[in-house]
Order: sequence, then structure tokens, then C-alpha cells
Amino acid sequence: MRRVVFNQKGGVGKSSITCNLAAITAAEGKRTLVVDLDPQGNSTQYLLGKRAEELKDTVADLLEQTVSFSVFNRRPDEFVHATPFPNLFVMPSSPELDFLERKLEAKHKIYKLREALKKLGENFDEIYIDTAPALDFYTRSALIAAQRCLIPFDCDDFSRQALYSILGEIQDLQEDHNPDLVVEGIVANQFQARASLPKQLVQELVEEGLPILSVRLSSSVKMRESHQARQPLVHFAPKHNLTRQYMNLYRLLNGEKVEAEPL
Repeated sequence: MRRVVFNQKGGVGKSSITCNLAAITAAEGKRTLVVDLDPQGNSTQYLLGKRAEELKDTVADLLEQTVSFSVFNRRPDEFVHATPFPNLFVMPSSPELDFLERKLEAKHKIYKLREALKKLGENFDEIYIDTAPALDFYTRSALIAAQRCLIPFDCDDFSRQALYSILGEIQDLQEDHNPDLVVEGIVANQFQARASLPKQLVQELVEEGLPILSVRLSSSVKMRESHQARQPLVHFAPKHNLTRQYMNLYRLLNGEKVEAEPL
């Protein structure tokens, strides 16, 4: 399964959701890969404990060889790095993604990521793709490469307005490039159960018929502590309430019945 976590708005928790779902997947015994397509490299730093610019053999190196016309192209799995956590691997980001984007666009290489991830699917049970907060070449490549799309929503009116645009863009891309892409749902992140506005926004979106998932992810300092410790929650704080919510989200996405949380 290839899943992209995508929202054009920054600060909605894409990297946190990507890495923590991937860590739970790996902890469940599945070989799991995170592909970090965000030049900021937050997922890379979270899971590997190193900044993207410190690393070699990155996703930029993989994509660069698609326009280099070398007869010695390396296999996609040669750009995969093991994390300290069992079954969890990362294809790290790189600042070079910014410089490479125009070259890839000019050469019409938007399907190359899908080809690489299909090959990697022979070695991994689950692949998660983290994207930048923009509908750029890499995000479109990820949406073309993915089978599932999860949309984080951080419960404010700006995010609400962005949702309509995002769903429209995804629909266009499904029609033109990837009819097999399924929107799994919208997950309310940094949800404050005691505040009236988040509950009102989520309820209105549900009434509008948007695919709001029944699991919501709370706002917690524990997530920031997890970032600082470079440990996903399932390892850093396995009994914390936010970790339980992530476990429920993982189960829901895998077709298990999860009790809906009241608004």
C-alpha cells in the first residue's frame, strides 16, 4: 500500500502524522518505508536524527538519475536508510529537491516516482509519502504514485476553505493521471475537545458530507517532546492518550471498527 499525507496548508501536522502512522505500522511487524519529499526534511530528521543536508543517497539522488542518462543507474532500494526502529526505513529528503524540480518538470518525469515506488513495493509492505505544503511537482508525483490519500485538517476556518480546493485538485488528478487514488478521509489534527470552534467546524464538515474520519488527534505537548527526542510516539510514550488516538487511526485506516469519539 502506498499512502500520501497531503495538505497544501502548512502547519497541519503532515510529517507528524506520516511518521507516527509509519512507526505504528512498523511496530505491527510490517516492513515500512517513509519517502520524504519535503525539502525541509522534517520526517527525515524525526526518524533518522540527522538533517537532510547531512545525508547522501537521498530521494533527490534517486530522481536526479532519471534525467542524467547514465547506464549505471542504481536501484531504488539503494537510496533507503534504516532507522533505529525495527522494520522502519526512510528515503530521506534533500535541499537539492528545490534545484532539481525545474529539470524534472522540463523532462516530463512526473511518473518516475510511481515507477520507483512500485519496485520498492516488492520489498516493503507499506509506503508512506510526506509532501511539502504546496501542490508542486513533487506533490503531484506523490499523488500519482499513491493508492491512498489522507488529508490532515487543523480545525480552523483557513484550513476549512483550503479543504475544498484540495479535494478539487485531487479529483482533477484522479481523472487525468491516477483513477486508482482513493481519498481515505480527512483527519482532524490538533483537536481541542473542550473548545467550541473545533467541534463546530468538524460537525459542519460532517453535515456537508465531507469524508471526516471518526478518529481525531488531540493537541499535546507530548508530540513536540517526541520530535525533540527523535522518537515516534509509539516508542516515546506508548501509553499516552495521543498515542492511543494514533493507534485507533491506524486501525480505522486498516478497516477495523473503532468507536467514534463524541464531539
